[in-house]
Amino acid sequence: MRVNTLKRAAIAFALALPGAAIATVVAAPAAHADGCYTWKRTLSQGRSGDDVRQLQIRVAGWAAYRDIVRVDGIYGPETAAAVRRFQTAYGLRADGIAGPQTFAKIYDLQDNDCTPKHFSYTELDNGCGKGGWSGGPLSASATRETAVRTMWKLEALRRSLGDQPLYVNSGFRSIACNKQVGGASDSQHLYGNAADVHSGTSSLCQLARTARYHGFSGIYGPGYPDHNDHVHVDSRRENNNDRSSNTTSWSAPNCGIG
Repeated sequence: MRVNTLKRAAIAFALALPGAAIATVVAAPAAHADGCYTWKRTLSQGRSGDDVRQLQIRVAGWAAYRDIVRVDGIYGPETAAAVRRFQTAYGLRADGIAGPQTFAKIYDLQDNDCTPKHFSYTELDNGCGKGGWSGGPLSASATRETAVRTMWKLEALRRSLGDQPLYVNSGFRSIACNKQVGGASDSQHLYGNAADVHSGTSSLCQLARTARYHGFSGIYGPGYPDHNDHVHVDSRRENNNDRSSNTTSWSAPNCGIG
């Protein structure tokens, strides 16, 4: 269950006030995000550190068309551009600077375990009915962390589709599970780096087309073999453990994507 702290409530109330009240909020310390990460300074181009990296994880789904946001802890132009898109998507001042209002929105979207509020670990953990994060090429902790990054991109995709539900058919698969379901030997699912999704309201083609603007370097949908009932999205360009790194592979022929 989500727990909203008094500080978060106070920030949200203050942000709704006009004029001088907003200036007071900007100068105040950042709100706390329950048991998850809390930012303690305003971030902009030229900054670096783990706080930048944590921000990048949460805005990576707002990359430009056919682009990614590198989670490297360096606040460069691509991070600033992603922050602007995030701010625009949620009705904030789009200046590319991550300050109290931007962090307050992230806290609002973020559950106590650092996952975005519309997705959970149980949706993306090991398939084949077993659960858990072990049995893949990476350590369980590394796989779990990668899955969180996948979820934040899905949250951005969901927002751009009108905040309509997205359903995950398959997320992380252990090597044994991947073999059981007939997955490719180098599947991105092995790393927690991928999700097979569908929507109850958006067409698969709409989903696949929109995913091109949300940091997914792998997209497979209608017209690609065995993908006519879901869209596969992954972040292979960020997966340095796989031979397909630094590549973009999109194929949904029935949607004009190839």
